[in-house]
Amino acid sequence: MVTISLPKHGRGSLSNPTGRFERLEIDWDDAYTAAVGEFAEESETRQQLKTEYFRDYSKSLIAYNDSPDVGFNASINPYRGCEHGCIYCYARPYHEYLGLSAGLDFESKIFVKEDAPELLQKELAAAKWQPQVVGISGVTDAYQPIERKLELTRRCLELFAEFFNPVSIITKSQLIKRDIDILERLAKVNAAVVFVSITTLDPELSRKMEPRAAQPKQRLATVKALAAAGIPVGVNVSPIIPGLTEHEMPAILKVSAEVGAKYAGFTIVRLSYGLKQLFAEWLEEHYPYKKTKVLSQIRSMHGGKLNDSTFKERMRGGGIQAEQIGAMFKLFCRQFGLNKDPLRLSIAAFQRPAGMSGNRSQLSLWCRQLFRAESDVFIKHMANSFKITGDLFK
Repeated sequence: MVTISLPKHGRGSLSNPTGRFERLEIDWDDAYTAAVGEFAEESETRQQLKTEYFRDYSKSLIAYNDSPDVGFNASINPYRGCEHGCIYCYARPYHEYLGLSAGLDFESKIFVKEDAPELLQKELAAAKWQPQVVGISGVTDAYQPIERKLELTRRCLELFAEFFNPVSIITKSQLIKRDIDILERLAKVNAAVVFVSITTLDPELSRKMEPRAAQPKQRLATVKALAAAGIPVGVNVSPIIPGLTEHEMPAILKVSAEVGAKYAGFTIVRLSYGLKQLFAEWLEEHYPYKKTKVLSQIRSMHGGKLNDSTFKERMRGGGIQAEQIGAMFKLFCRQFGLNKDPLRLSIAAFQRPAGMSGNRSQLSLWCRQLFRAESDVFIKHMANSFKITGDLFK
């Protein structure tokens, strides 16, 4: 099949392949491509692909997993899809469960869980809730651009602070600095840690690979601001892309420690399902001379494949090169004083505030009704600058 792949301004993907669960697929033949190719190049390359926002009608917010290599059992994600557009993102194939593409759809069709704070309050207040660390941004970034206006993550974080339930946050965004006031309250009872993901220090590579995420200097400034506020902060050198970014690990660990990071982690890139095609297209467009080397080295770390779903192996890879990267990581963490002390968050301060229990009070119900009414007005107002639709499937 011949695919028309045209770079979109500010987007990571070059194409929008059909999801793996779809029965129908449009097959453009060579003649059609030749006929429209010149016109498409003239008209589409100059236009931005607008982001669309859709309501997500999930009935619960906290998701659970039993994976032994994730680091937490419970997590929340106020958004599905991510406008940061990182080409390597392992979450891209999740959009295929919605009947959409892991390509441009993932970064331009964002699902918003408007009721996230309400759902979270209900679940934290329930008698069956067992206080535990909750991961924020376990799939997509909770601090992507739309969060600046909607503040769903901030309002969820306020609830965690009200309950003193510990949270672990992963983000690439400097927007998290907005919520330092809440994170400080949690940090005082050892109930918060933030990891800032830094894949590269090269601003040009970052713009191509993570087009709408904060630049490396901004992420380091975020680490510094969090550390200065007394909030435990670490850096995720993730994902490491062999043949493209692995040589930067020592420098990333060094500068992160210098600005206040106390912890560090890393993962090896893995390309599942449709992500294989998207990443290969991206390499062909931006680094064609490195494409064969990069893909070959990824395979060498995943048993000859571009992805290995085996627990433990999937995150860190296997083989000689993966062992060397792991050894290098440990060496430079010791050299720069990272991971000296174990990271342990506490549930000791957890409390259910007065009036918050499994039974909803009349006051809280009234507040929710008021919020819903104001939210409808807000959504109509937002439609002037953001396209928000009620239901994708109508």
